[in-house]
Amino acid sequence: MQNISRRGFFGGAAGATLAANLEASAVQEEASSPNHPKKQPNLIFFMPDELRADALSCYGNRVCRTPNLDRLASEGTRFAQCHIAYPVCGASRCSLLTGWPTSVHGHRSLYYFLRPQEPNLFRYLRRGGYDVFWYGKNDALASESFADSVTEWNYYPGETTPPTIHAAHNPHTKEDPLYYSFLFNEGGDRRTTQDYRNVQAAIKILERKETEKPFCIFLPLSSPHPPYSGPEGFHDLYDPSRLPALRPAGLPNKPDFHAAIRKTFRIDSLSDGQLRQIRAVYLGMVSYTDWLLGELLETIERTNHGPDTAIFVFSDHGDYAGDYGLVEKWPSGLEDPLTHIPLIARVPGGTKAHTANEIVELFDVMATSLELAGIEAQHTHFARSLMPQLSGKPGDPHRAAFAEGDTTFTNHSALSLLETSLKSTIRKPRSNKNTRKRFRAPPWCGRRITSSSCGPAVRASCTTMEKIQMNYTTYMETQ
Repeated sequence: MQNISRRGFFGGAAGATLAANLEASAVQEEASSPNHPKKQPNLIFFMPDELRADALSCYGNRVCRTPNLDRLASEGTRFAQCHIAYPVCGASRCSLLTGWPTSVHGHRSLYYFLRPQEPNLFRYLRRGGYDVFWYGKNDALASESFADSVTEWNYYPGETTPPTIHAAHNPHTKEDPLYYSFLFNEGGDRRTTQDYRNVQAAIKILERKETEKPFCIFLPLSSPHPPYSGPEGFHDLYDPSRLPALRPAGLPNKPDFHAAIRKTFRIDSLSDGQLRQIRAVYLGMVSYTDWLLGELLETIERTNHGPDTAIFVFSDHGDYAGDYGLVEKWPSGLEDPLTHIPLIARVPGGTKAHTANEIVELFDVMATSLELAGIEAQHTHFARSLMPQLSGKPGDPHRAAFAEGDTTFTNHSALSLLETSLKSTIRKPRSNKNTRKRFRAPPWCGRRITSSSCGPAVRASCTTMEKIQMNYTTYMETQ
């Protein structure tokens, strides 16, 4: 892979497309070379949708019970500071599969997916000898990209008739402010969800007797994505009154779209109790997702796949779930509840109960998986392998995470790396005592701050994302 800076890459983005067209022959030659590992590990990507890191017990949540995620963290490595490139599904997943920031090829919308001429992790794996099984939603590949990237997509062998899937319904009328809150009624039995069906399909792959060809199972699940509706036994699992305080609405120096969303969708009239109920149901959905992971982990153990299978748990972005008086996510919302996700990995021979505290990015999963598989990427990318951390070594303490946002779900924004890649994310620190540089910004942006303009006390008072933004600004100033 060519080493190149992010800034330098933009002058030669067309080269990435050419490299993608040449990758097939290179990967096939590598897979048959003497240096290619004789035994490639199986790979499982367990990907709940809209799962924020602070919802998990192993990430510090004192209410939500996630015993299976906690167990996986104790058996592998938990990455304490993993951040996404973009706060909506499609853009984040395109970044995950390519190792590219969304600005590289413009994959910024919910519906602009990876095309055949563009690289993706699953094509590398497929051409490198893997069977790739995909069970769940597609927010990543254009339809034309499936043929040479995925072996089976949502194929459920053994089903004579599709099972009855329980769908939640909005119980509120349009006149009710709760109509746009995404707070729905309780779902049905835990075994009547599409997520359960997808996990059961993955279990059947694990139970197969033939094991000579390595497999990759991708499980892009729906929960805990809104609507906020958990199955029986999970919907009302947590008491809203016993939850910690939410981040309040109307905080100073927040982007204008916060108030605009609350007003437009009338969620500004929701009470604290109703917002807490949203959070409680969301946490119940997280616990349901944890239960699904437990079903998968039990099968991995029962089928003796533990020693030859690497499992990764991560999400595409988080969810407001009542914070700031907001629900769901927003394409230019780059606060920690949206950008900070869990990343837990257990790999054969890896260190147990290790916590990597240094910043990493979601798309590092691509580089890590290719290294595990013994496959070299044939395109320029910015992902880093996490194998050092998985073996107990520290990560890069000086690394920053890069995220960007947009003002619409579907437009390809005209952001540039040198101008507004972080857009509305750079906010004031909690302390206003130190002076700082200020920049004129559109009304939906917060004020920008730089690391050089803030003293140590101010830096210490900043949130994780604010520190990342300072690092980013320092990077920009030194280019």
